[in-house]
Amino acid sequence: MRVTMILPALTEATSPLFRPIKYSLFPPLGLATLAGYLDPDDEVALHDEHVERLDLAAMPTPDLLVIQPYITSARRSYEIADHFRARGAHVAMGGLHVTSLPDEAAAHADTVFTGPGEDTWPLFLKDFRDGAPARRYDSTLRTLAALPPVRRDLIRRHLYLVPNSLVVSRGCPHHCDFCYKDAFFEGGKSFYTQAVDDALAEIDRLPGRHLYFLDDHLFGNPRFAEALFDGMKGMGRLWQAAGTVNSVLKPGLLERAAEAGLRSLFVGFETVNDANLAERRKNQNIGTDYGAAVRRLHDAGVMVNASFVFGLDQDGPDVFDRTVRWAVEQGVETATFHIMTPYPSTGLWRQLESEGRILHRDWDLYDTRHVVHRPRGMTAEQLEDGYWRAYRDFYRWSSIWRGSAAQPGAHERLRHLAYAGGWKKFEPAWDLLIRSKRVVRALPALERTLSAFGGRSAPARPGVSHLG
Repeated sequence: MRVTMILPALTEATSPLFRPIKYSLFPPLGLATLAGYLDPDDEVALHDEHVERLDLAAMPTPDLLVIQPYITSARRSYEIADHFRARGAHVAMGGLHVTSLPDEAAAHADTVFTGPGEDTWPLFLKDFRDGAPARRYDSTLRTLAALPPVRRDLIRRHLYLVPNSLVVSRGCPHHCDFCYKDAFFEGGKSFYTQAVDDALAEIDRLPGRHLYFLDDHLFGNPRFAEALFDGMKGMGRLWQAAGTVNSVLKPGLLERAAEAGLRSLFVGFETVNDANLAERRKNQNIGTDYGAAVRRLHDAGVMVNASFVFGLDQDGPDVFDRTVRWAVEQGVETATFHIMTPYPSTGLWRQLESEGRILHRDWDLYDTRHVVHRPRGMTAEQLEDGYWRAYRDFYRWSSIWRGSAAQPGAHERLRHLAYAGGWKKFEPAWDLLIRSKRVVRALPALERTLSAFGGRSAPARPGVSHLG
């Protein structure tokens, strides 16, 4: 059987003028995981449009085409699907956007999948080989037991800065109402993990030193996380991951992670306004001390990638300057800003739709960089202008220097300058590496930055506490 798997690109990632490094970070693990279920004699090709250009007319027609759309790649996904369906390929689609809008996707596919695919994908493959595939498969059984090894042989490692990405859990134990997760995992468990031994075996198979866990919340099951970190201790790995403010503040867990090689953590602070947290069901952040979380991370030698959302209902025009000022004062190394975006099927979408505040359904613009709803505390123009200003202000050299000054020591200050400056101030160099297909050559520099000053243990420092 001839199988082609495609991850369609977001619009910005295909710009002829500029290629942000964030679109060349990780390979498409979802598709490579599904490929692990194929038979050894199946002919399979995996393509990621974020790092390669596809000439659809020149590509051979497969027996089975598998596409994983995101909301902002939906239009491109449907173009690819329609092209190959017209040539006789059976088109299968799954993922977050398909689960949210299965009827929309079904107009362009022969088979759609809702939810995770560990139970439905093997069933579909059997049905397809028997000549009787269904139009739709809905996931209900949630387990990562007996998961086949990811087909990393299909991944062109040299095209990614972080080829050693992995996922050892699915979902998240929390239920924020702006998140896709609840709809994606409807009908079964919304958070579950691999067996620790299986996760450690996957890590052992990865070459090199650096890892990036793509899990929504690696710390979500403390018992699993503790066992995983204990198993990783002594491996000599350097890694990055995502966690919550609440998990950072729990005694012992962060220290275990740092001893196992954690050097950078993505943390969803989301908002400087406490009132927004309850409204959007971000309950795990309510009553937590953001400043204490940043200090704990820095004292453990872990850098912070802070995530913030602008445009929630309690936000006014002052939210941008307040957020940037707090993040800089705390010495946050990198920040990711987003415009609040109501994704279909989420609680946020249902609320704004009922209030008539959804502006349009042009999925290309649902990228958290454009305003697609009617804000309550400011105009759409103020929201979009403030978003871009926040990025400019946070990544000014003056802000980077001020942020470095908040670090606990000289080594940490140097790392801050190298990491924050390298991420945003050398984008032309990143663009050159991407276009020359040599981006992986920057990985040693990333490893040196992560390893040079990490893993320390220091007494807590005084500083600004919550965001108030």
